Amino acid sequence: MRTTIRIDDQLLTEAKRLAARTGRSLTAVVEDALREVVARQGNASQRAPVRLTTAGGQGVLPGVDLDDSAALLELMEGAHDPA
Repeated sequence: MRTTIRIDDQLLTEAKRLAARTGRSLTAVVEDALREVVARQGNASQRAPVRLTTAGGQGVLPGVDLDDSAALLELMEGAHDPA
């Protein structure tokens, strides 16, 4: 089927380069990309929802910096240390 669509200039340029690099037509590249997106959407709707276990509380303890992974590791290791 023939149709007309609008594509961002930069995206079209990249798609044309991909077509040339892989020896395929622009149509084949666009069709493959659409198939992949449609298949991914179909698979996503078939998945069961994920339930995450959460815990209540007052948030992060005073002095805990979530951006400092070394300090977090040290704090967590210290929590298991009976001394």
